Amino acid sequence: MLWDTLKKSGFLNLLPMKMVMFSDVGLAENSNDREVWRFAQANQMILLTDNRSAHEPDSLEQTIREENKLDSLPVLTIGRLDRIKENIYREKCAERMVEIVFELENHVGIGRIFIP
Repeated sequence: MLWDTLKKSGFLNLLPMKMVMFSDVGLAENSNDREVWRFAQANQMILLTDNRSAHEPDSLEQTIREENKLDSLPVLTIGRLDRIKENIYREKCAERMVEIVFELENHVGIGRIFIP
């Protein structure tokens, strides 16, 4: 739904991006957060996720705390995934994503950015 909003809004014409799923890049569906984060960083990809748990050693939050560097790309986290069906919320998420990608140099090393 979010990707469709980006397409329909014309943002992808301004800022070419592509969205890939685990299967598109050869990641197993059961890859842990640490593996996914490392893969995204190694391949210069911005990870888009919902709010995830920080209770496990390989959780996304723990991984960011331990491995984030000054040149690491941020993780974009949809703060309220339950609201993504709402047009206005989804549009705000899309706009924020575009702002971040457009000004990416200002967001490296941050770790995680909650959107919208």
